[in-house]
Formats: sequence, C-alpha cells, structure tokens
Amino acid sequence: MHRASTILKTTRLDKELNLDEISKKTKIPTKYLEAIELEDIQNLPDEPYCSLIVKDYADSLGLNGQNILSIFRRDVLTRKKYLSGSKKTISITPQLSFAVVVVSVVIIFSAYLLFEYVKFNSPPHLEVKWPEKNNNPTLEITGTTDLEATVRINGDLVIVDAEGKFSKSVNIGNSETKISVESQARGGQSTTDQRVYK
Repeated sequence: MHRASTILKTTRLDKELNLDEISKKTKIPTKYLEAIELEDIQNLPDEPYCSLIVKDYADSLGLNGQNILSIFRRDVLTRKKYLSGSKKTISITPQLSFAVVVVSVVIIFSAYLLFEYVKFNSPPHLEVKWPEKNNNPTLEITGTTDLEATVRINGDLVIVDAEGKFSKSVNIGNSETKISVESQARGGQSTTDQRVYK
C-alpha cells in the first residue's frame, strides 16, 4: 500500500528538487513540507491548512492533488485527529469544582464519624506508674488515661485532670494488698491494670 508521504518524496527526488525549491515555488514553509514527508504529526499545521498544503504540494509536483490528499488523510490526518482528541484535558468548571468540594466534605465528615465511632467503642488507654513498696504504709498510685474516661482505684472514683493524669494514695498496710486500676470509656468499655503488693 503506497503512502502519500512516500509518493510525494519519491516524485520530488525523481524530479531532482529539494524542499527549498518547492517552498519557493509554492510559498509553503519548508518545515511543513518536511513534516508531510516524515508524517510528523506534531509539526503539521491544523486543518484546513494541512489539507490545502498537501494538495498544493502534490499539484506542484504534477500529481493529482485530490488523490494524494485522500491518501494522506487515510494515512496521517485520521491518526492526528485521534491523537489530538485523546490528549484533551479535563477543564475545571464551576460544576466540577462544586462536585469536588461536596465529595471532599462528605469524605471528611464520614472519616470524622468513623473516627468518633471507633473512639467511642474502643477501650480507653491506661498507663499506671506502679511505685515500689517501701516502709511507708501508703503508696501513691499515678497514671494517665483518656481525657473522657473515668478511673476507679479499688472501686473508688478518682479525678482525671485536663491532661488525662490521675493519682490516689492507697493504704496497703503490712498484709498482702491487691490494687486494681480501672479506666472506663463513655461507651462502657474498660481497661484494667492490677498489681499485688506483699
């Protein structure tokens, strides 16, 4: 199958003409003549100029310009139209911007609700700093937990400050004493830490 670019180039070379001579004769810029012969889609002019140039180029070589143009359209222009159509970018319209904002708000709100749900249904964090037993019959039990949790030490309610810290003095005496620290979240889940002092 003959290609228009090959026919044009072969005919030009048979007539011993260079592109500059064709350019002077037809007033077609040399870069466009080169693009036609190389089927360089990127450097071809837009329609309808491309078709006119191909036809004039073929006519100047004594070829049937309309026939050559038909072949060129089959070979190159259809591909150029396809490539230019596939490179179309998404234009940002007010409707698209609004849709993006709405979707973003829905995603953020859903993530917030999920976070709150997980937080509400998860047991609270509890870290107890157990002191070493000494000769003092009283031990200071301290630790940290979630801000909204309630803490009980051996069943007694303990105040949790604004940083999640708590403390309570517990009398252990000389006998074996079990100390239990429980932190309970608003949803009812709890975390417990225990230690036995002998």
